[in-house]
Amino acid sequence: MTRADRKALTVRIRLHGTPAETAAALAAIAQMLHIRAISQPYPDRRSPMFQRIYLDATPKEGING
Repeated sequence: MTRADRKALTVRIRLHGTPAETAAALAAIAQMLHIRAISQPYPDRRSPMFQRIYLDATPKEGING
């Protein structure tokens, strides 16, 4: 697989929830996808108890979806 192919398979994911919820979601996503980048947590605009995290992920080798 070429670098261009790999880049084309990259998906951008936004997690939104409490810090515990986003950590749990990240752990679950990491079981199926290779996490390439994780942003810093950004506070929610309306509720300070929630945060947003952005991920760049690609399929793991050997996992067919």
